[in-house]
Amino acid sequence: MPKFLIQATYTPEGTKGLLREGASGRRAAVEQVVTGLGGKVEAVYYAFGQDDIVLIIDLPDAVSMAAVSLTVKASGGLQTRATPLLGVDEIDEATRRQVDFRAPGA
Repeated sequence: MPKFLIQATYTPEGTKGLLREGASGRRAAVEQVVTGLGGKVEAVYYAFGQDDIVLIIDLPDAVSMAAVSLTVKASGGLQTRATPLLGVDEIDEATRRQVDFRAPGA
């Protein structure tokens, strides 16, 4: 199942919601969304600095990730970035594939 790194920053409205619900309430909301799409939450961490929350989640496919991303961004509570994560075996497989490519200007 594809794995994604989610990095998010709360907006002022989202921060107010976090203060009302607490971190465990927000984790429960994330769990509900992800499991509802057939996925799994691997990790949830709160941070300070550029990102307020960092998650690692498994979802069935990129379309599911796009659906979550669009819905969360439309809520106005968070600004998010989603990065697909690849395992060592997937990169090993990628290194064995032949790609016909010519660099610009070559």
